[in-house]
Amino acid sequence: MPQFAVILPAAGQSSRFSGYQRKKPFVELKGCPVWVRTADHFLNRPDVSQTILVVAPEDLAWFHQTFEAILGVMNITVVAGGTSRGESVRKGISAIVKSADFIAVHDAARPLLTAKWIDEIFAAASKHQAAIPGLKISSTVKRVSSDAIVSATVDRTGLVQAQTPQVFSAGLLQKAFASCQNLAEVTDEASLLEAISEPVHVIDGWPMNIKITTPEDFQLAEIFLAALSTVCGM
Repeated sequence: MPQFAVILPAAGQSSRFSGYQRKKPFVELKGCPVWVRTADHFLNRPDVSQTILVVAPEDLAWFHQTFEAILGVMNITVVAGGTSRGESVRKGISAIVKSADFIAVHDAARPLLTAKWIDEIFAAASKHQAAIPGLKISSTVKRVSSDAIVSATVDRTGLVQAQTPQVFSAGLLQKAFASCQNLAEVTDEASLLEAISEPVHVIDGWPMNIKITTPEDFQLAEIFLAALSTVCGM
């Protein structure tokens, strides 16, 4: 059975998540912190060798103090991140100490998963070496100018909205990171492989696999949570 190391970036600033005292991964979603709900999907899988949560350096002491009881029963590695997503994921990769054939990167603020969905993306990565979920765009897409005027209608043929988990063979992802000249501009890991002309396979994404970015996303996540019957591991 191939082994997967899972990195959960949670080091962002949550600048669009207004109205809450804490950053989005640390807010309770129906009585359970978002990051715990996300991590729970991976912690007890026999094909996951290590789960790594990456938090901002300025949050590290508070995080350990606040979640001391939870961390005591969770088999999770917590490391300090960097100033950008790319740097944080690289720090997560550096924290891998257990053997892993593949590395999966999943947003800590995407708590709505199922075991079936993880099975699908892990299987695709095992077959193709690099795989991401992509949600097909069904609405008409407009390009808008800086003064909020429509400048063009974009052909949506072949367009998808990239989701996570994004999963890659360990050697391939490490090679892609080593080749990157500016991690500050990296918005997802697939783009690193694109930059070195490595193919990335896309499977159909899942509409409820939303990333919590705004307060409206959080409210939607509360609705979706009931549908997915997510269990809190606290």
